[in-house]
Amino acid sequence: MRGVPLIPTLLVGLAVAAMIALGFWQLDRRAQKESALAVFAANTMQPTITIESGAADASLLFRHARSACQSVTRWARQGGRGVQGLQGWRQIATCRTHADATLLVDMGVTRDPMFRPHWPGGVVSGTLTRAPDHRPLIAGIFDSAPQPLMLVSDQAAPGLEPSAPPDIASVPNNHLAYAVQWFLFAGVAIIIYVLALRLRARGAPEPRIR
Repeated sequence: MRGVPLIPTLLVGLAVAAMIALGFWQLDRRAQKESALAVFAANTMQPTITIESGAADASLLFRHARSACQSVTRWARQGGRGVQGLQGWRQIATCRTHADATLLVDMGVTRDPMFRPHWPGGVVSGTLTRAPDHRPLIAGIFDSAPQPLMLVSDQAAPGLEPSAPPDIASVPNNHLAYAVQWFLFAGVAIIIYVLALRLRARGAPEPRIR
Protein backbone atom coordinates (compact mmCIF):
# COMPACT_ATOMS: atom_id res chain seq x y z
CA MET A 1 0.00 0.00 0.00
CA ARG A 2 1.19 3.46 -0.76
CA GLY A 3 1.85 5.84 2.10
CA VAL A 4 -0.39 8.77 2.81
CA PRO A 5 0.89 11.80 0.86
CA LEU A 6 2.08 14.47 3.27
CA ILE A 7 1.47 17.73 1.43
CA PRO A 8 -2.05 16.95 0.08
CA THR A 9 -3.07 15.63 3.51
CA LEU A 10 -1.73 18.78 5.16
CA LEU A 11 -3.59 21.03 2.73
CA VAL A 12 -6.86 19.14 3.16
CA GLY A 13 -6.41 19.19 6.94
CA LEU A 14 -5.89 22.96 6.94
CA ALA A 15 -8.92 23.47 4.71
CA VAL A 16 -11.12 21.30 6.93
CA ALA A 17 -9.87 23.09 10.06
CA ALA A 18 -10.69 26.45 8.47
CA MET A 19 -14.21 25.28 7.57
CA ILE A 20 -14.86 24.04 11.10
CA ALA A 21 -13.55 27.30 12.55
CA LEU A 22 -15.89 29.25 10.27
CA GLY A 23 -18.78 27.08 11.42
CA PHE A 24 -18.10 27.86 15.09
CA TRP A 25 -17.65 31.54 14.22
CA GLN A 26 -21.12 31.55 12.66
CA LEU A 27 -22.54 29.96 15.82
CA ASP A 28 -20.96 32.75 17.85
CA ARG A 29 -22.40 35.31 15.44
CA ARG A 30 -25.82 33.70 15.87
CA ALA A 31 -25.67 34.22 19.63
CA GLN A 32 -24.65 37.84 19.13
CA LYS A 33 -27.48 38.43 16.65
CA GLU A 34 -30.05 36.89 19.01
CA SER A 35 -28.89 39.24 21.78
CA ALA A 36 -29.16 42.20 19.41
CA LEU A 37 -32.67 41.18 18.30
CA ALA A 38 -33.75 41.03 21.94
CA VAL A 39 -32.49 44.60 22.42
CA PHE A 40 -34.32 45.75 19.27
CA ALA A 41 -37.57 44.17 20.45
CA ALA A 42 -37.23 45.91 23.82
CA ASN A 43 -36.56 49.23 22.07
CA THR A 44 -39.98 49.15 20.40
CA MET A 45 -41.55 49.28 23.88
CA GLN A 46 -39.39 52.14 25.17
CA PRO A 47 -40.60 55.77 25.40
CA THR A 48 -39.65 58.29 22.73
CA ILE A 49 -36.20 59.78 23.11
CA THR A 50 -34.72 63.02 21.77
CA ILE A 51 -31.64 62.76 19.58
CA GLU A 52 -29.38 65.39 18.06
CA SER A 53 -27.39 63.36 15.55
CA GLY A 54 -27.33 60.13 13.59
CA ALA A 55 -24.24 58.82 15.34
CA ALA A 56 -23.88 55.08 14.88
CA ASP A 57 -25.34 53.57 18.05
CA ALA A 58 -26.85 50.15 17.34
CA SER A 59 -28.44 50.07 20.81
CA LEU A 60 -30.98 52.66 19.59
CA LEU A 61 -32.16 50.79 16.50
CA PHE A 62 -35.97 50.43 16.22
CA ARG A 63 -36.51 52.97 19.02
CA HIS A 64 -38.99 55.80 18.58
CA ALA A 65 -37.23 59.16 18.61
CA ARG A 66 -37.68 62.84 17.86
CA SER A 67 -35.36 65.55 16.68
CA ALA A 68 -35.39 69.13 15.45
CA CYS A 69 -34.23 69.66 11.89
CA GLN A 70 -32.97 73.22 11.78
CA SER A 71 -32.30 73.14 8.05
CA VAL A 72 -32.00 70.68 5.17
CA THR A 73 -28.55 70.74 3.58
CA ARG A 74 -29.29 68.20 0.84
CA TRP A 75 -31.78 65.61 -0.42
CA ALA A 76 -31.08 62.06 -1.61
CA ARG A 77 -33.27 59.39 -3.23
CA GLN A 78 -33.39 55.70 -2.33
CA GLY A 79 -35.75 52.96 -3.47
CA GLY A 80 -38.33 52.11 -0.84
CA ARG A 81 -41.92 51.37 0.10
CA GLY A 82 -44.63 53.51 1.64
CA VAL A 83 -46.67 52.63 4.69
CA GLN A 84 -49.65 51.92 2.38
CA GLY A 85 -47.55 49.72 0.08
CA LEU A 86 -46.54 52.38 -2.46
CA GLN A 87 -43.35 51.33 -4.27
CA GLY A 88 -41.20 54.28 -5.21
CA TRP A 89 -38.41 56.60 -4.12
CA ARG A 90 -37.75 57.54 -0.52
CA GLN A 91 -36.78 61.17 -0.07
CA ILE A 92 -34.01 61.36 2.52
CA ALA A 93 -33.08 64.72 4.00
CA THR A 94 -29.71 65.52 5.52
CA CYS A 95 -30.65 67.73 8.46
CA ARG A 96 -28.64 70.13 10.57
CA THR A 97 -29.79 69.94 14.21
CA HIS A 98 -29.58 72.22 17.26
CA ALA A 99 -26.24 70.68 18.22
CA ASP A 100 -24.86 71.55 14.76
CA ALA A 101 -24.81 67.81 14.05
CA THR A 102 -26.04 65.84 11.05
CA LEU A 103 -29.08 63.57 11.00
CA LEU A 104 -30.62 61.69 8.08
CA VAL A 105 -34.42 61.76 7.98
CA ASP A 106 -36.60 59.67 5.65
CA MET A 107 -39.45 62.05 4.85
CA GLY A 108 -41.59 59.76 2.68
CA VAL A 109 -42.04 58.00 -0.65
CA THR A 110 -43.13 59.06 -4.13
CA ARG A 111 -43.46 57.28 -7.47
CA ASP A 112 -42.05 60.32 -9.26
CA PRO A 113 -38.24 59.96 -9.56
CA MET A 114 -37.98 63.67 -10.38
CA PHE A 115 -39.97 64.86 -7.36
CA ARG A 116 -38.32 67.70 -5.42
CA PRO A 117 -39.48 67.94 -1.79
CA HIS A 118 -40.42 71.34 -0.39
CA TRP A 119 -39.82 70.84 3.31
CA PRO A 120 -37.64 73.38 5.11
CA GLY A 121 -37.25 71.35 8.29
CA GLY A 122 -38.89 71.26 11.70
CA VAL A 123 -39.54 68.85 14.54
CA VAL A 124 -39.75 65.24 13.33
CA SER A 125 -40.47 61.99 15.10
CA GLY A 126 -40.24 58.42 13.91
CA THR A 127 -38.35 55.15 14.19
CA LEU A 128 -34.58 54.80 14.09
CA THR A 129 -33.00 52.47 11.58
CA ARG A 130 -29.67 52.18 9.81
CA ALA A 131 -28.88 54.67 7.08
CA PRO A 132 -28.67 53.28 3.53
CA ASP A 133 -25.28 51.71 2.85
CA HIS A 134 -23.89 52.90 -0.48
CA ARG A 135 -20.48 51.31 -0.05
CA PRO A 136 -19.41 48.72 -2.64
CA LEU A 137 -19.89 45.13 -1.50
CA ILE A 138 -16.17 44.48 -1.08
CA ALA A 139 -15.68 47.71 0.86
CA GLY A 140 -18.56 46.81 3.15
CA ILE A 141 -17.01 43.43 3.92
CA PHE A 142 -13.65 44.85 4.96
CA ASP A 143 -14.95 48.05 6.58
CA SER A 144 -16.23 47.21 10.05
CA ALA A 145 -17.34 50.79 10.82
CA PRO A 146 -21.06 50.75 11.74
CA GLN A 147 -23.51 52.63 9.56
CA PRO A 148 -25.00 55.85 10.96
CA LEU A 149 -28.63 55.98 12.03
CA MET A 150 -31.58 57.39 10.10
CA LEU A 151 -34.94 58.54 11.41
CA VAL A 152 -37.94 57.27 9.42
CA SER A 153 -40.47 60.02 9.98
CA ASP A 154 -44.03 59.16 11.01
CA GLN A 155 -45.29 62.24 9.10
CA ALA A 156 -44.38 62.66 5.45
CA ALA A 157 -43.31 65.89 3.79
CA PRO A 158 -45.95 67.54 1.55
CA GLY A 159 -46.64 65.48 -1.56
CA LEU A 160 -45.18 62.26 -0.11
CA GLU A 161 -46.54 59.11 1.51
CA PRO A 162 -44.94 58.14 4.84
CA SER A 163 -42.31 55.45 4.41
CA ALA A 164 -42.94 52.02 5.91
CA PRO A 165 -41.35 51.93 9.37
CA PRO A 166 -38.42 49.55 9.87
CA ASP A 167 -39.45 46.00 10.74
CA ILE A 168 -37.43 43.78 13.08
CA ALA A 169 -38.51 40.78 11.01
CA SER A 170 -36.38 42.13 8.16
CA VAL A 171 -33.17 41.70 10.20
CA PRO A 172 -31.60 38.45 8.92
CA ASN A 173 -30.38 35.80 11.33
CA ASN A 174 -29.15 33.01 9.05
CA HIS A 175 -26.01 32.20 11.00
CA LEU A 176 -27.17 28.74 12.08
CA ALA A 177 -27.73 27.77 8.44
CA TYR A 178 -24.31 29.14 7.52
CA ALA A 179 -22.71 27.17 10.36
CA VAL A 180 -24.36 23.94 9.22
CA GLN A 181 -23.14 24.60 5.67
CA TRP A 182 -19.53 25.00 6.80
CA PHE A 183 -19.68 21.82 8.88
CA LEU A 184 -21.16 19.96 5.90
CA PHE A 185 -18.43 21.29 3.63
CA ALA A 186 -15.83 20.03 6.09
CA GLY A 187 -17.48 16.60 6.24
CA VAL A 188 -17.74 16.32 2.47
CA ALA A 189 -14.08 17.30 2.08
CA ILE A 190 -13.04 14.58 4.51
CA ILE A 191 -15.17 11.92 2.79
CA ILE A 192 -13.87 12.83 -0.67
CA TYR A 193 -10.27 12.77 0.50
CA VAL A 194 -10.66 9.43 2.29
CA LEU A 195 -12.18 7.93 -0.85
CA ALA A 196 -9.29 9.32 -2.89
CA LEU A 197 -6.80 7.72 -0.49
CA ARG A 198 -8.59 4.36 -0.72
CA LEU A 199 -8.45 4.46 -4.52
CA ARG A 200 -4.79 5.33 -4.34
CA ALA A 201 -4.13 2.49 -1.90
CA ARG A 202 -5.78 0.00 -4.27
CA GLY A 203 -3.32 0.99 -6.93
CA ALA A 204 -5.77 2.72 -9.22
CA PRO A 205 -3.90 3.56 -12.41
CA GLU A 206 -3.02 7.18 -12.79
CA PRO A 207 -4.17 8.89 -16.01
CA ARG A 208 -1.49 9.14 -18.66
CA ILE A 209 -0.57 12.46 -20.14
CA ARG A 210 -0.57 12.29 -23.91
